Amino acid sequence: MCLLLIQSFRLFVCVMLLLCGSLLLESGVSAQGPSGDIRIGDGKGDWGYPNPYRHYPRGPGYLRMGMVYDTLVWKDKDGYIPALAKSWRYDPKSLRFVFELQEGVLWHDGKPFTANDVVFTIEYFIKHPYQWVPLNKVVGAEALGPREVSIKLKEPYAPFMAYVGGTMPIIPKHIWEKVDDPKRYHGPGAFIGCGPFKFVDFNNTKGTYLYEANHDYYLGKPAVNRLIYIKSKNPLMALLSGKADLVNIKPDMAGYLRKKGMVVLENPRGWNKKLMINHQKPPFNDKRFRKVLAYAINQQEIIDKAHRGFGTPASFGLLSPDHPFYNPETPVYPHDPKRAEEILDSLGYEKNKDGYFEKNGVPLKMEVLASNITVAGESVADRDGEVLKKQLQNFGIQVDLVNLEQATADTRIRNWEFDLAISGHGGLLGDAMIMARMISPKVAGSVNSARYGANRELLDLLDLQMREMDVEKRKALVHKIQAVYANELPAISLYYPLSMTAYDPKKGIEWYYTKGGIALGIPIAQNKMALIQ
Repeated sequence: MCLLLIQSFRLFVCVMLLLCGSLLLESGVSAQGPSGDIRIGDGKGDWGYPNPYRHYPRGPGYLRMGMVYDTLVWKDKDGYIPALAKSWRYDPKSLRFVFELQEGVLWHDGKPFTANDVVFTIEYFIKHPYQWVPLNKVVGAEALGPREVSIKLKEPYAPFMAYVGGTMPIIPKHIWEKVDDPKRYHGPGAFIGCGPFKFVDFNNTKGTYLYEANHDYYLGKPAVNRLIYIKSKNPLMALLSGKADLVNIKPDMAGYLRKKGMVVLENPRGWNKKLMINHQKPPFNDKRFRKVLAYAINQQEIIDKAHRGFGTPASFGLLSPDHPFYNPETPVYPHDPKRAEEILDSLGYEKNKDGYFEKNGVPLKMEVLASNITVAGESVADRDGEVLKKQLQNFGIQVDLVNLEQATADTRIRNWEFDLAISGHGGLLGDAMIMARMISPKVAGSVNSARYGANRELLDLLDLQMREMDVEKRKALVHKIQAVYANELPAISLYYPLSMTAYDPKKGIEWYYTKGGIALGIPIAQNKMALIQ
């Protein structure tokens, strides 16, 4: 009987050990190496599939892709660091960047990474353009050996390291050379990279992503076994309940979360809300009229009434005051309705008996598009449109405020089917090429680009600053660009919202905002290097 009891107890212990081991494996916890999961909460959830051609064209989509694919160089909290390239140099005479590549790097399917993959990536992206990486200044690439590659430029190109070296995801030749339609490719190799995490699953209905650690990662093992993105409409509760370990938060949550032991990060001013202007149609094609709008708008009142004071008025020169190339002498337009009225009077407008401006009996009336804008990955509902409408109407301009879904508003802006539209974007801390992307009609930008070509001096300056390889000379050119842009006002930056992230330090991960933003300037505190041991 005693022997039977002992054997039964031993069997019970073995079963319990097996069950516990199974639970540990399911939770991603291991006795050796990385342990546990990291869960990142996100209000939108769905940012597309994480490969270069299928992620959505905003920062969070790029970051999900970047967990799988690596670039030649990357950034940590302080600046550029080696990634697939362990060193690099630029030869101004031959207009070539030469990269010495890391040894022993493997793709997720076990195949070796070589210089041929870099050459292929350049050629493939030239043939099948990837919207985040402009290659119009690149002639081509050449493998100088299995671990050395040369990329030749058409002309000096100052943003190369930011927009190509530090943003271009390298794709495996042995997979993509067989793919003729990358936007539709969903085969077994569609998510094979050499980044720190392997893509496992994406549920676009639930807005969840699952990644597993790449234990053979050449820069070091990931600190966790699994990375999980979840859709979270209530970031405060998700963080406090442990459902998420990192979330974007509203500024008024910061004090409470700090008391609960959470770490709260405040983002430098790398994102701006702006008023898009259809400068292709009258009266908006007259910069004097655009200045009327600038003087009539009260930036601080929008911040106070729509955001409870959490934010700062934006520079009219577009570039953030936190950028090293910011021009403190940029022209300003303080709220001055009297000055705005004087300009309108010079343009032939006068007020009617109802207090609204008109010209030749035709009322001054305009439509303003508004939508829930995505700020640092979160869809934010605000009252910007309502406050702006009231400001303009109190001044004497009739306004029809139209609220749309963001995708619909983006389409109308892209097609010039609008008068004014409230939009926004980041990238204001990255390379100064952001100015060309958000101003010039000649540079592939985004729906937030003013696409302004009416001032020849401005276009010439934008071209010159991209060709100037001397940092101080380039800075002087960027100063001039801000001054000219602020005088032309093809769009009006309104404010920089106060953007914050909170995380649970008990997970052992120290998150941070990347200096200059991730890749080409993404102002989100989710740098993958924070997850590397």
